[in-house]
Amino acid sequence: MRGIAYDEFGGPQVLTLRDDLPDPPVGPDTVLVRVHAAGVNPVDMLIRAGGLTGAYPHHLPIVPGWDVAGVVEAAGPAVTAFAAGDEVFGYVRRDDVQWGTTAEFVPAPQRCLAHKPQSLSFAEAAGLPLAGLTAYQSLTEALDVHEGERVLVHRAAGGVGFSAVQIAVALGAHVIGTASPRNHGFPRDAGAAEVLDYSTGPISAQLSEPVDAVLDLVGGDTLADAPKQVRDPARIVSVVDPVVNEMGGRYVFVRPEHEHLEELGRMADAGQLRVPIARAFPLEQTAEAQELVAGGHVRGKVVVTLRS
Repeated sequence: MRGIAYDEFGGPQVLTLRDDLPDPPVGPDTVLVRVHAAGVNPVDMLIRAGGLTGAYPHHLPIVPGWDVAGVVEAAGPAVTAFAAGDEVFGYVRRDDVQWGTTAEFVPAPQRCLAHKPQSLSFAEAAGLPLAGLTAYQSLTEALDVHEGERVLVHRAAGGVGFSAVQIAVALGAHVIGTASPRNHGFPRDAGAAEVLDYSTGPISAQLSEPVDAVLDLVGGDTLADAPKQVRDPARIVSVVDPVVNEMGGRYVFVRPEHEHLEELGRMADAGQLRVPIARAFPLEQTAEAQELVAGGHVRGKVVVTLRS
């Protein structure tokens, strides 16, 4: 199997293009996906550096990537939701780290997949799962956002933030985003009613009144200021720093969820959710794709494409 892999933890130089990767296993409840595109996320670099070895078993060589869009090649005998030839997308976070999405094939538990939205290309669909699920689970489960509420989304021009603004708007919320001045048009394009400049001082001082819910995608001083931004600290969610639990809020670590992926697909096909692609790289340039994401100033999603 052809793909990107690494045999040791480290920087982008450990990523190599290989043609001799073993064929991945297909268990009874596993779907083998022929990869058309793979999303690139900051967690890919964290794993590559060895930052999650205490959280999941790791088996070298590792193929990076958790986001995928492609076509079902084969399905295990216990799989009921998918069949060969189905177009799918998903967040392939298995119980261990080894078989990622930047390769010709990836084995995915059926809970990690959903049918690809018809309105999205494979590249766009590959950019949706992790960011979309993070935003969706934060807003609908942890924050329980309802129509008419004022929701503050930090780093609203990023991948998760852009999805969060769109999902919160679809839920009927009045959305306030934060971004640098050069990126203010991006969250407004997603539906944000207001956009604040995080570089001019604490956001709490810029709000006309406290909001109903805060989604923190930054951490640090931004998270420290969050209790002053919201009416009730219990409605602060951070996906960056578990210290939010000590504030009375909630830390969210995104999980694969078939039903949630299907809902994201429905929203995309209903015109409520778009996935702007900042740049698509060929498989051979996966290291460059990761470096671009690591720079932290990308508007939209970065993907690696293997097929059109």
